[in-house]
Amino acid sequence: MPGTALPRPAGLNPVADLPKPPGLHWNVRADQPVAYSVSMVRGLLDPGNPTLARACGGGQGLPVRCLLAIDSVVDTLYRERFTEYFDRWLVDATWLVVRGDEDAKSLEQAVHVTEAMSRMGILRRTEKVVAVGGGVVLDIVGFAAGMYRRGVPYVRVPTTLVGQIDAGIGVKTGVNHGHHKNRLGAYFAPETALIDPHFLRTIDPRHVANGIAEIIKMALVKDAVLFDLLEATVGAITPDTLAGCGSAVSEVLSRAISGMLDELEPNLWEQVLERSVDYGHTFSPSLELRADPPLLHGEAVAVDMAICLALARLRGHLSEHDTDRALRLLQGFQLPIAHPIFTQELLEEALSDAVKHRDGLQRVPLTRGIGAVVFANDLTPEELGRALEFIGSWTTGARGELVGAAV
Repeated sequence: MPGTALPRPAGLNPVADLPKPPGLHWNVRADQPVAYSVSMVRGLLDPGNPTLARACGGGQGLPVRCLLAIDSVVDTLYRERFTEYFDRWLVDATWLVVRGDEDAKSLEQAVHVTEAMSRMGILRRTEKVVAVGGGVVLDIVGFAAGMYRRGVPYVRVPTTLVGQIDAGIGVKTGVNHGHHKNRLGAYFAPETALIDPHFLRTIDPRHVANGIAEIIKMALVKDAVLFDLLEATVGAITPDTLAGCGSAVSEVLSRAISGMLDELEPNLWEQVLERSVDYGHTFSPSLELRADPPLLHGEAVAVDMAICLALARLRGHLSEHDTDRALRLLQGFQLPIAHPIFTQELLEEALSDAVKHRDGLQRVPLTRGIGAVVFANDLTPEELGRALEFIGSWTTGARGELVGAAV
């Protein structure tokens, strides 16, 4: 009968009959498949386009709810269009405006998003969180979605170039903590990432360069054809041309996204710590958090890449000609290649922190020619100093050439 205690076998002593050391042992194994989609969709907010409504669980003529966590700048620019779209598709959106600057990338902001989920009473499996904005907002909201009830489904709508080709298409989420970038975080895949180049029409030109830095990264370590395309489009990639997504720009974006996903997919959880996509991300986290006035993520990555180009040149992995091409490409897109905070002392400190992050080895990706990569585990302080000197000398020489050309 329910609630009736079963009789204990005679002679069974609950203490004496416990297994003797080493005791009992269980092995538990489970596989959790990860599947999400990345789609480039033009006109995502067009009233006749059901893509976003379907991602929210609607689009079938029945009302649905979602939590819309939207970057404050995007909200100012697009609130009316989002409102009209959701009204058209019967999506009852609870709005949460989130700051998208780096200073807002904190645990407190992630908790703030979870509190909005609680107030809404979001259902655990059938109602979605929709994150709209740049990489900071996508990271904060993704982290919050992963924490809340140990995971609620969410959708990413990246609205910046770096979000569309990098931050918005992987599974990493996180916030800054202390003096460290992305120190708290988790792997938590969205259900889908919806990329609409039309959003890029309203970004600042500086944010174009910010995203181009990550595209240059992919070109240097994986795709020499993409590098050639970038050289051919210097000065031609603007907010308007990105939004128009003509043939050349479309190929740049698609090659960058394809290359990134090709690198991420077999190593989503980073069991392998030698990652070519970490190029430009060894020294840049320290620079990004300390630069005053602040640098955008891609700007800090560009300075890091310049140091790595110098290291590759000094080690004989990169020819003088290709080193010049790469540094000129960075400058051609108005990206910095040096910064006064980047001293040898800071480089050593940043490398030491990277070693901890990479499980005891440097694992610094360097270009082996343009379009290939090699990993270094034996960089010395002296080499870091020579790399700084190389960039200083190269910059002085490049300025001299410009002066001579002007004369």
